[in-house]
Amino acid sequence: MSYATPASLLKVDLNPGKPPVLYVDTPGDAPAWAADHRHALRTLVTEHGAVLVRGLRLRDANQAGVVLHRLAPALMTDRESFAPRRTYAPGVYSSSAWPPTQPMCMHHELSYTLRPPGLMLFACLTAPATGGATAIADACAVLEALPDELVERFEREGWLLTRTYNDEIGAPYSEAFGTDDRGAVEDYCRSAGIAFAWQTDGSLRTRQRRPAVTVHPVTGRRCWFNQIAFLNEWTIEPEIRDYLIDVHGADSLPFNTRFGSGDPIGPDIVQLLNDIYAAHTARAPWRAGDLMLVDNVRTAHSREAFQGPRDVLVAMAEPLTPAPCAPPAEMSSR
Repeated sequence: MSYATPASLLKVDLNPGKPPVLYVDTPGDAPAWAADHRHALRTLVTEHGAVLVRGLRLRDANQAGVVLHRLAPALMTDRESFAPRRTYAPGVYSSSAWPPTQPMCMHHELSYTLRPPGLMLFACLTAPATGGATAIADACAVLEALPDELVERFEREGWLLTRTYNDEIGAPYSEAFGTDDRGAVEDYCRSAGIAFAWQTDGSLRTRQRRPAVTVHPVTGRRCWFNQIAFLNEWTIEPEIRDYLIDVHGADSLPFNTRFGSGDPIGPDIVQLLNDIYAAHTARAPWRAGDLMLVDNVRTAHSREAFQGPRDVLVAMAEPLTPAPCAPPAEMSSR
């Protein structure tokens, strides 16, 4: 018989500029340890925003997948992904396919969906030779550091995500929505408050408005919660952005963000957001066998550029209650 361990018995190392770290020694059964400590770890994640667990000795996708399921039995299915992922098991995925030389800047996973995950889980099977950290930033601190007038505008208008799905860049719509049935895609979009339009070349354009600030479901604290900077055109490497615009047109970028009113977000605002994220970033290099749990509301995360093989599994859990936000205007086909 196993007994759940209270969070008070787990000692977390807290150091400036680094995520909270819990060192464990599990020479035996990592899945059993995860099941016994599931509630305690979740308490620590709520308290600290994230916890990096070292000592579980995660060694392969099957074992890590079992651990992730023990920690969060009801894992979510990935929907509306912006880049391809490999599926290892139900609810267990690879990291998003993204060039290793390009960082994925701070964001809250799937914050553009109607029911984003409240909890992110990461399991490192192979650590890169250099770089590649999954860094984190406190969303409450980021919100407090932003200019009041900018926050007020985003709170008033929300933010708008525009996407173009095709078979050349990003995740095709059949992968993002889990089906190639156009009717099913349209039904999903209607139920999720997404305006859509099929283009004459077979591509799909969508637009969705979401809140930029939310309240933490447990603590009640206000958090900056979105992907405004990460999915904006000015975060794309300049030469790649210029190429995409030249080939596909300025209105057909794989993704872009705007103010909720539809006004463009300039490079100065994107730079400001990324600078504030950088000032509040905590990081620790991955080690093979590491596990990290991240409160997806309280804490933004990123993926830094890296060299060498990097194998990090991802799972999502605890979908949030949809926040109210006015739907975008209907779209028309080109």
